[in-house]
Formats: sequence, C-alpha cells, structure tokens
Amino acid sequence: MKHPLSRRIGTVLDIDPSARAVQFDGTWSSWGELATLTRRIGTLTAGDRVGIMLRNSPPHVAALLGVLEAGGTVVVINPSRGDERTRADIADLALPVIVGLADDIATLLPPAFTGAVVTIADLDTAPTVVGPAPTDTAARPGVAVWMLTSGTTGPPKRVDLTYDMLARSVMGREPWQDPTELRRGVAIVNSPLVHVGGVFRVLLCLAEARPFVLLPKFDLQRWTDAVREHRPRAVSLVPAALRMVLHSDLTRADLEGVRAVTSGTAPLSAEDADAFTAKFGIPVLTSYAATEFGGGVASWTLADHQQYWRAKRGSVGRANPGAQLRVVAQDGTALGSDEVGLLEVKPAQLDPGSGWMRTTDLARIDADGFVWILGRADQAIIRGGFKVMPDDVRAALESHPAVRGAAVIGRADERLGETPVAMVELHPDASATADELLDYLAGRLARYEIPTDLAIVETIPRTPSGKADLGAVREHFSTSNV
Repeated sequence: MKHPLSRRIGTVLDIDPSARAVQFDGTWSSWGELATLTRRIGTLTAGDRVGIMLRNSPPHVAALLGVLEAGGTVVVINPSRGDERTRADIADLALPVIVGLADDIATLLPPAFTGAVVTIADLDTAPTVVGPAPTDTAARPGVAVWMLTSGTTGPPKRVDLTYDMLARSVMGREPWQDPTELRRGVAIVNSPLVHVGGVFRVLLCLAEARPFVLLPKFDLQRWTDAVREHRPRAVSLVPAALRMVLHSDLTRADLEGVRAVTSGTAPLSAEDADAFTAKFGIPVLTSYAATEFGGGVASWTLADHQQYWRAKRGSVGRANPGAQLRVVAQDGTALGSDEVGLLEVKPAQLDPGSGWMRTTDLARIDADGFVWILGRADQAIIRGGFKVMPDDVRAALESHPAVRGAAVIGRADERLGETPVAMVELHPDASATADELLDYLAGRLARYEIPTDLAIVETIPRTPSGKADLGAVREHFSTSNV
C-alpha cells in the first residue's frame, strides 16, 4: 500500500493536468507535463535507492517526485561538490541506479559504475536508460530521502529522512486529507534541491497543491521579478539572501503583497532582522531546524513577533507544536531557564517515543520558552546556510604537492555570516601562489567551501602538541584586515 506522502504526490499531479505547475526561466510547465516525466522515472526506479545528481530544474523535480511516488529512496548527490569527491561518493554508495543530466553523467560517473544510468533532459523528452534492470540488495525500507549533510548532531554523514518524517513536516499531523483543488497563490523556491531546504520547499508545494517558481539558484533580479509578478504573501530567505535584499535598491513597492519573511539554515542577527523590517515594513520570522530533525523545531509566529519581538529579539522563537526542546550540561543534566548548555530536541516529525537528540549548538531557553542559539560547540563554519567543515578544506589543501600544512578557520562576513579563510605553509623549496592553490581547490571542493582569503606563511603557528594554534591563526586574519 502506498505511503500517504506518495499518494499525496500522485493525487496532486492529477487534480488538473492542464494547469500551471512550475515556472522556470519565465516558462510554465503544466502538472500534466510534470506528471509524465515523474511517472516515467517512477517506472524505471520503483522501490530502489536512486542516486539523483540534483540541480534546480523541472526534470530534476520530476526525478525527485518520481522516486518518491513509487516508494523508493532518493539518494541526494551534489554534482557541485567537486568532481573527484562526487565520483568517490558515487563509487562508495554502490547504487543500483543513477539519474542525471547527460553532462553530469559524462563528467561525474565513475568508470567502474555497474548500475543503471537514467539520463534526463527536460520534461518533454523521455529519459534514456543504459545498464541492467535495478535490483537493490541494500534498499532502505521506509526512507524517502538519504540526505548528504554535515549535520547539527555530528560529523558529515548521510541522514535518513523517512516517509513518516517528511509527511509530518509538509502535511502536518494525522489524519491526512488529500486536497481536491489547486491553490491559486504561487510560491517561490530558491533553495537548492541538494539542501534539505529545497527538498522541503518542493514537497510542501506538492502537499499544498500549490504552483511554484523554481529558481536555478538565488539571484536577486530573478527573485525580485518573481515577487513582483506573483506577489506571494510569504517568502523564505536564508540570511545571506536576506542581506542581499536588504542592501539592494529595492523598496516596499517591489515587495508589495509580502506579509512575512521566514529565515533559517544559519544565524541571522537581530540587527539585520530589524533593519529589514524598518526598510520594508515586513517582519522577519527566524526559525531553527536541522536535516536530522526532518524539519523545523522552533520558530517565530506573527502573533509572537507582534507581542514579544522587542523583548526577545535575537531568539529563534519558541518550540513548534509537538516539539520539545531543552538545554543540558555535558553530562546530560537538564539545566534551568536562561542557563547555557547544549541544546537537545524531540522533533514533532519523529515518532512520539523517540528520545532526545543532542545537537552541537550552545543555547539558552528563557522562562517563556524562547530559544537563543549562542554558537556551535564544534568548529563548523556556516557560510550562507551551508556548513563548511574546516578539516575538509584543510585536507584538500594538504593534498597539493607543494603544501606542507594548512589551517582553516571561519571569519565573520556581513553578507554570508562566515566564510572560510586558510593559512598555508609550503614545503621547503616548493612554490605555489594563492591563486594557484584556489584554482586547485575548485575541482575538489564545493564553491561555498573555497576560502575567501588564503595566506601563505613561512610557518603556521602551532601549540606545544604540534596542532595549529587556531587562536593565532584567527589573530593573523584579524590584524591583516585592520
């Protein structure tokens, strides 16, 4: 029997096949056109783990929906993480099926791949299939999306997003009732599909039977054009995008119709939120979520914003309905109001009997239940909503034959929150310029992982144990920009 989420996808696709579904690059595709490729993909991949090299385009949306309507597992593959890393990722996964554009498959598929290869082009072109019929001996029953994430709760890993989790996240709590007509309001999806935010936004549109504009990535002009044309009542902007809008020449008239902006994935300062509201007259409702939670667990509501914002500014809001949050000491002892410790969560998206999930975020919760995120217990760098692990960047730098050692830290950035910067020590008699090293990283890391500043020094400052002295590294980059 189909899961309710799979059934919801199929039901919405069939409500009115001739109606507008997805606008991309100024052109609308109908629900019927989306359904055709969705079901072609579903027929080819039913029940299997399916690696999709996801990009923000209508055929990739159809591939995502096709696997989910058929009850399979979408294995998210980011084709922009760096060619070598992506090929290694695919090789390690040993998937029975890979779906992607012809160029991505030609560039990124490991030569030893033995599964089926499904090539997509657009909604009007039938996918081509090369390779054996899929037989997945390592299927993940009940898992809708196997999301690659660095995670709030630990080191980089893949996280199981189950059908139940996603259904509760985008369809609410049971009982579920499928819609019988399409919504008239148009949403804007500008989050990448390789990020849980993009998957969530697309599935939310499907669950609500709502047409949407799909942007290849956040672009201020394209986003503004979509807002002017469709006048959505609410828009979602990660902090980096919100700052771009804030510091643009846009006026309240450009955002006419917008009544609230939601913002998550990375910290947003109260100052930026207040400046946005002062300029546009639109409240900014921040939230707190993580891939492991299957959605949000805390957020501001309009009612709370009107009543509490002045007193609670800087908070990420209160626990969402059904979610539980607490702050604990390192030993797990629950702490009281306004005490600082590690945040633990029981998301509403998980089964009621699920235990507490410990994050790496330092937080405090006041007597009214408002949550403040005070920083991360680990050294992760959050750049525009994407998590950068310093050790990944360091290892990539140290794989260069001229590099003896590297140290990577985060540096505050007005628009992106933080960006990685790197200090590099070369081998004796070796030579390399900063530009050469950055070019070297381009094929090994995602764009958001590449340092925005790279300093080549004679010797990296180190602690007595031989580790890089990150305090001294931070001071170097601080004083070098004074």
